[in-house]
Amino acid sequence: MMESHPSLNKETQTQTPTNDDSLNLREQLERYLAHWKWFVLSVLLCVAVAFAYLRYTIPRYKASSTILVKDERKGGLPSELSAFDELGLTKALKSSVDNEIEVIKSYTLIETTVKRLNFNIAFYTEGMVKTVEVYEDNPIQLQVFDPGEHFYTKPRNYTVKSFSPDKYELLAADGKSMGTYKFGAIVQLEHCKISVKPHEKRTSQADFAVKVSFKRLADVALSFRGNLTITPVGKNTSVVELGMTHPVRQKAEDFLDKLIFIYNEEAIADKSYITKNTEQFIKHRIDLISEELGDVEKNVEKFLTENRLTDVVSESGLYLQNSALYEKQLIETETQLSIVASMIEYMKTIKIDDLVPINIIPVEGNTSALISEHNQLVLELNRIAKGGTAKNTAIINLEKKIEGLNENIAASLQTLRNSLLIRKRDLEFQRNQNTGRISQVPRQTRQFRDVERQQQIKESLYLYLLQKREEIAISLAVTPPNVKVIDSARSSAAPISPKRGMVFMGAFIIGLLLPAAVVYGREMLDTKVKNRSDVEQKLSIPFLGDIPRSESEDEIISANSRSSSAEAIRIVRTNLEFLLTQVPEGQARTVFVSSTLPKEGKTFVAVNLATTIALSQKKVLLVGLDIRNPKLDRYIKLPSKGLTNYLSTKDDSVENYIVPVEGHDCLWVLPSGVIPPNPVELLMNPRVERLFTELKAKFDYIIVDTAPVSVVTDTLLIAKNADAFIYVMRANYLDKRLLKLADSFYREKKLPNMSIVLNDT
Repeated sequence: MMESHPSLNKETQTQTPTNDDSLNLREQLERYLAHWKWFVLSVLLCVAVAFAYLRYTIPRYKASSTILVKDERKGGLPSELSAFDELGLTKALKSSVDNEIEVIKSYTLIETTVKRLNFNIAFYTEGMVKTVEVYEDNPIQLQVFDPGEHFYTKPRNYTVKSFSPDKYELLAADGKSMGTYKFGAIVQLEHCKISVKPHEKRTSQADFAVKVSFKRLADVALSFRGNLTITPVGKNTSVVELGMTHPVRQKAEDFLDKLIFIYNEEAIADKSYITKNTEQFIKHRIDLISEELGDVEKNVEKFLTENRLTDVVSESGLYLQNSALYEKQLIETETQLSIVASMIEYMKTIKIDDLVPINIIPVEGNTSALISEHNQLVLELNRIAKGGTAKNTAIINLEKKIEGLNENIAASLQTLRNSLLIRKRDLEFQRNQNTGRISQVPRQTRQFRDVERQQQIKESLYLYLLQKREEIAISLAVTPPNVKVIDSARSSAAPISPKRGMVFMGAFIIGLLLPAAVVYGREMLDTKVKNRSDVEQKLSIPFLGDIPRSESEDEIISANSRSSSAEAIRIVRTNLEFLLTQVPEGQARTVFVSSTLPKEGKTFVAVNLATTIALSQKKVLLVGLDIRNPKLDRYIKLPSKGLTNYLSTKDDSVENYIVPVEGHDCLWVLPSGVIPPNPVELLMNPRVERLFTELKAKFDYIIVDTAPVSVVTDTLLIAKNADAFIYVMRANYLDKRLLKLADSFYREKKLPNMSIVLNDT
């Protein structure tokens, strides 16, 4: 408790260090530490809730796998197949990491994976509080036969309850028994047939109950898709990490491994589609050329037989040496013309998603490059169409590109054909010139050469197609996968959620914040004056001291009292002396005690202040001027007559109403007397001023208990008779908004020499 010096001026009072940050921080901490028991209880409760949460919450684990996606822009699979590059057998579509990520997480691929693994069927064991999914430790093995139309679309739940080593009871979702069956027997359900067997790894023969849940395939696929994360490891690499969160670690690992396997399987099938389509085209052409070659050979045989010739070439070779080169070139040109003509007819019949045979067009021109680009776009269109719709922008753009390439390929083929025709005509012209030089060659020789040329054309085309068929067979055998598994799926040993450390830390923090929030909220909502700083922050009125709540039952302080309230009253009395230094010697020092509201303890302060001063052998008079609601008789036994009786008469003496206080030699009391009907008029009587003049000459101190200033105007009517005013404020009772009233009295000087005492702190 600090002793203040009331003689300080207003400026000095306003500079008291009430806003010191360290002091305020300490006060704030003390406010919260006063409720330490609630903090401890809150933390214990929150930690207990966290423990229960961790005990009964199903943990989730994360499995991850790392793959290397083939991407020529960032570096892809190792070049084990580079030996086949020169043959043009590994010219697969260029893949991009971003595109492949979208394909891997497509709904169609995930649904296929879930369906292959039968993950639409889940098994659960029920505990006292939570139901746990079982996978590797599943006590039963269930096989499904003949799934019906609604097997993947309608959810159903059953319970397999074992009651002996070879029999079990099947329960419906509502708990009704569907029958008792032997393990291994085929049971007909509404949407499929099932066979239930004990798991071969289960050694215990104890009874068990397993809940079997048939879920909608779409719901399970969407759940796995939502828990699947695919993240590139870096910007300059094509390594991708796949992650899956699930309550069952092994189930997440199996899903990731199967997802990568099916993705590679479908990617290889897509790449093989072009080659298989080309193989079918070549097979059809080989059959056709083989038939035509047989007809030509029959014509050669018939010609030689009819003309009785054996070796026409040797006979006419001398004359045909100069034209041999032109004949060879003419044969090659006609072979190329035949191939180009076949391709032109084929291009007229293909659809938007059909593939064009590769590696059979002559290398001249850009036709082969256009066909290769066309096949790449068709393959990309087919792959994107699996997971998209016809209105997909990417599909529409690809179709437009394919249509444009079809026109370019047809135009390129036509240009190539025209070029070959021009070459053919030139070769025929050269051949005819040489033929004129060998006009002596018999007619049979010329006819034989025509037939033989047709034979050679068919033979060369037949051999060419056989070679291409072998190359395609090799290409099918060495089709590379799209991704290489770097790390197989592996799950974390500790769950990723809930994290025990974070949960307990959060519980501890919440346990501290909850009572802190309650305390803070109470303080924010509580507008009462709490302590001295609340007063000094709002007012610049001198502060005499604060009086704590009395620790004893004695309401009047005695000479030997050592309680905190007694010491506080003595400090107030000492500080009061500094306010009364201007009072002339020989005149009583008059101190009025008032407050804003009733029940703030002004009477308690007035009585004990008077008693404390009287103990110093000063003659003290305690006057009860709260004539509307007198309270002095609660502390001192008083007669019924007093001040109001004196003011109501004209000739009576005030000494007839002053009574001594028993046990105090220097303390007298002027009771308030009977409650008058006209207190304001009574206090405005000139006798009041004469009364104080008379009393000041007889006593050393006059302590006056007045009425509250915010309730009635009585105190203001007699305030001019005071040498000092003690304005009592009660802690945890007076509203801070009423401090403005005390401030207005001080600034307007309605209460002379005003100071403040804070009571009941």
